[in-house]
Amino acid sequence: MLSRFKPTWMIENIFSISPQFLLDNNINCVLTDLDNTLVPWNSKQGSAELRDWLLDIKKYGIKVIVVSNNSHRRIKEAVKDYELPFVPRAMKPLTIGIRHAIKEFHLTKKNTVMVGDQLLTDVVSANSCRVRSILVKPLVRNDAWNTTINRYFERIIWNKLIKKYPNLHWK
Repeated sequence: MLSRFKPTWMIENIFSISPQFLLDNNINCVLTDLDNTLVPWNSKQGSAELRDWLLDIKKYGIKVIVVSNNSHRRIKEAVKDYELPFVPRAMKPLTIGIRHAIKEFHLTKKNTVMVGDQLLTDVVSANSCRVRSILVKPLVRNDAWNTTINRYFERIIWNKLIKKYPNLHWK
């Protein structure tokens, strides 16, 4: 049961995920959460760091697709300068959004990774789909009200994960 919450990897932030790391792990597509993973939850746009990371990733032929529980309008506004495809209303932790992305963009699960800042949504949905996952730290310390509730339960699960998997650590 606890393994549902265990990420494949834990990396400080999405910008620290190198194309070489992805290629070394046979990953050619990154599904990514939006809020506090690509952009701060309370921001309408990304950063120069995001732009540079996306340019670097795309040079290696790696696709990046946003899979978010946010509305179409919110995601479109946040990624408009980056020409990123997206799946809105993904309903994570359910698998609907990830399965939709895999089908619509003709992806293979073994070559895809889900990146996000939440165990309860991003990691659980990836594990339920049998897609590898990367847990990143949130870009900003505060959260929207609904995410604050998740963070409370996440701390409880996190403490249990560390006890069961002592080798779980940030890279």
